Amino acid sequence: MKVIHLNTYEGNGGAGRACLRLNDALNASGAQSEVKVYYQFKKSAQTSTFSKTGLQKAMAIFNILAERYVVKLFVKAMKTPFSLQWFGRSVIKDPALKNADIIHLHWINHGFLSPKFLAQLEYLDKPMVWTFHDSNAFTGGCHVRYECENYHQQCGYCPLLKSSGKNDLSHRTWLRKKEAYSNLNFHIVAPSNWMANSVKISSLMGARKVNVIANTIETHIFKPYVKSEAKKLLKIVPEKFVLMSGFMPSKNDKHKGTAYLLEALMKFSKRPGIIKENVELVIFGNKDNAEMPEFPFKTTFLGTINNDEHLAKCYSAADAFLTASLEDNLPNTVMESLACATPVIAFKTGGIPDMVKHLQNGYIAAYKSAVELANGMEWLYHLKNREEIQKEARRTILTEFAPAVIAEKHLHLYESLLAAQPR
Repeated sequence: MKVIHLNTYEGNGGAGRACLRLNDALNASGAQSEVKVYYQFKKSAQTSTFSKTGLQKAMAIFNILAERYVVKLFVKAMKTPFSLQWFGRSVIKDPALKNADIIHLHWINHGFLSPKFLAQLEYLDKPMVWTFHDSNAFTGGCHVRYECENYHQQCGYCPLLKSSGKNDLSHRTWLRKKEAYSNLNFHIVAPSNWMANSVKISSLMGARKVNVIANTIETHIFKPYVKSEAKKLLKIVPEKFVLMSGFMPSKNDKHKGTAYLLEALMKFSKRPGIIKENVELVIFGNKDNAEMPEFPFKTTFLGTINNDEHLAKCYSAADAFLTASLEDNLPNTVMESLACATPVIAFKTGGIPDMVKHLQNGYIAAYKSAVELANGMEWLYHLKNREEIQKEARRTILTEFAPAVIAEKHLHLYESLLAAQPR
């Protein structure tokens, strides 16, 4: 079985990473799987690209930059991603697509497959699968919806646009997508139950069949290390209670919920029985320490970590991984942490509850409640059998998200789609 995965970039962001992980899992399970991307930032043995020649690269760069910056003319100064999808390119003459048995789409924004060029894929007459790594495929432009429910109808009155109304840019984009999808036969994969439920109540996709198949992770790389030794590696006293979090942008970044996490840390530090000197905060992925706010505990900044084995040791050094994300499909950081036997404390949102089981391998806090996040930290701080919670975190990943498990589910879906093809 020949499977080709399409993604805008190689390994960039959660979608790119998930795409590469699935590709590796499928190949390990006996399929002939490859990833082809719109643009490569550097040569790679893992993927091939549609933009090979100098002219193709130049056009790709133009499209990517146009999509990223022209949108600023129409969207309010908010940190919620929005795509115009005006720019794109045709790929239907590519030999790899013609020779594939299955075409599997992933994240195709930033000037890659606009609705016009997406619709052309129907000419290839191949079974198509599309994994929704965010909400953009079924909205009029946004990637993160929050409380907005306009996608239940036909978008319009978009809260992100400078000029909003019944026939605004989001509604017109919705109409373009509707036209493109009308003759395009594809099967939807949602990595989380939350995403699947969102698809089912959307006006664009509600009638289509959806399979919930999670992303996977390299369980041989993201694995537990001895906590005391991992802490020593980071020059942290082994007896300290270590809280870890990913990159914290400014307080105004709505998506990451940074303000809630900062408030929760402050509340936790003031709880009776919490000895501040025994707690240390570790942050990885931060771009600039100068952007960081004041923290109530000693804080270690690890910077960007590009080596996965080292990242796994960092996760292993933590007693808890914290995320205050307000909307996330199936965040890689949560899966990585659990794979390293580190419990996760997070809000009940998106696909996080698919991975984090309350009081079993972590703590699920009430949505947008800094008090509840602090409760999760306090619970784990005082917990005597942390080792049992840690073991359960690892077990969850091995039984539900391991490469062989996820590959098998995809292969079963592919086979069913091939069997349904007219002969």
